[in-house]
Amino acid sequence: MIPLLGLIGGVLVGLLWGPDVPIALQPYLPIAVIAALDAVFGAVRAVLDGIFNDKVFVVSFLANVVVAAFIVFLGDQLGVGSQLSTGVVVVLGVRIFSNVASIRRHLFKA
Repeated sequence: MIPLLGLIGGVLVGLLWGPDVPIALQPYLPIAVIAALDAVFGAVRAVLDGIFNDKVFVVSFLANVVVAAFIVFLGDQLGVGSQLSTGVVVVLGVRIFSNVASIRRHLFKA
């Protein structure tokens, strides 16, 4: 219940405050969001499987975001930022859909 209240509170603060993302960080924001979603769906799957660990979630969340942003940064430095961004999106997208499929199977017993 507390995480749900935190999520709702965070969304409300974001909507009311309306922070601006600096231009230098804008290429990394979509990748960071996808990496964060991967960690969140992995956590939901772990909760349903009964193996959730909050420390693992926090480390996974932060590591996913940092590694994904670093890969995009490295791609920008090498001049192939869009290709590496696409690779990160594909890999994390596959993981997200895999976790969602597992969640669906768990919830609907199908």
